Amino acid sequence: MMGVESQLETWPAELIKRATLVEVEGVSLTNDVAENWDALWAFKARPDDLLISTYPKAGTTWIQEIVDMIQHGGDSQKCARAPIYSRIPFIDLFPPPPIPKGLDEAEAMPSPRTIKTHLPVQLVPPSFWVQNCKMIYVARNAKDNAVSYFHFHRMNQGMPEPGTWDQFLENFLTGQVAWGSWLDHVCGWWEAKDRHPILYLFYEDMKEDLSREIQKVAQFLGIQLPDPVLKQIVQHTAFESMKTNPMANYSTLPAFIMDQDVSPFMRKGIVGDWKQHFTVAQSERLDDIFAQKLQSNGLTFRSQLGMQC
Repeated sequence: MMGVESQLETWPAELIKRATLVEVEGVSLTNDVAENWDALWAFKARPDDLLISTYPKAGTTWIQEIVDMIQHGGDSQKCARAPIYSRIPFIDLFPPPPIPKGLDEAEAMPSPRTIKTHLPVQLVPPSFWVQNCKMIYVARNAKDNAVSYFHFHRMNQGMPEPGTWDQFLENFLTGQVAWGSWLDHVCGWWEAKDRHPILYLFYEDMKEDLSREIQKVAQFLGIQLPDPVLKQIVQHTAFESMKTNPMANYSTLPAFIMDQDVSPFMRKGIVGDWKQHFTVAQSERLDDIFAQKLQSNGLTFRSQLGMQC
C-alpha cells in the first residue's frame, strides 16, 4: 500500500461502510470476504510461503513485526520500509479501491513471502497444505481477546457494528462475529499442529518472556539470532515501542477507516484487562461455555499473569 496513504487523503469517506456478516461453510465472515470467497479459496501458495494466522486481536501485528525483524536480522530501518499491512499482506482483506486487495498484494510479492490471515484452519486455502507451508499461530485468552476485539470494532469503521459490550460479548460467545467462534478457531489450529509444520504460540507467554518466544520463532524459521540482534528485536517489538511506531500502529490510515480517537489500534497490550469489562456472571458464563472443549483438547489459557512485563 505504499503511495496509497496519500490517495486516501482525498478519498470519499463514505466508501467505508460497516460490514455485515455472512456464513461461509458455517463460519461468520464479513460480506466482502464472502463475496470474494472463490478467489480466496483458489489462492496459490508457494512452498516457501510463511503463513501467520491468529484470531483477530490476538497479537497479530505483534507477531508480524517480530517475524519481519527476525527475517531482516534485527534491522529496524528495513522494517520501516512500509507499514506492516504492506510488508505482510492480509489475504482476507477486500477493501474498495484504491486500497489493493490482500490477494493482489500477495500475488505480486516476490518469494519468499510472509502472509497474514484470520481464517480458521478449515477455511485456509488448500494450496497452503499442499505446499506444506510453515505457519505461525498466536492464541490469546478468550476474555482479553473479546475485550480487544470489541474495542477494535468500535474504532474500525469497516467492521460490523459492535453494539454494547453486553451485546458484543453475547455474539462473541456464540461465534456470531467476523471469523467465527474463538473456541473453534484456537482448537482447530491446536489440533492441526500435530499434522503440519505449525508453531503455536500464546500471547500470554509472549508477555511473560518475549525474548524466549522470539527465539522459538527464529528456531522455527531456521534463523540464528546472536544475542545483540535478539536484544534489538525485543526492544523494537516491546508494546510501548510498537504503540509509537507508525509503521506498526496503523496511524498511517485516516480516521474514517480507523478512528484511533475512539480507541487506539494498540490499546493496552496487557493480560487481565478483561477484569475492567466483564461482570462476575459474564466471566463465569464464558468459563462454563469454553471449559469442556478446551480441557478435552489439552489447551490451557492464562487470563492473568503473576506480573506484567
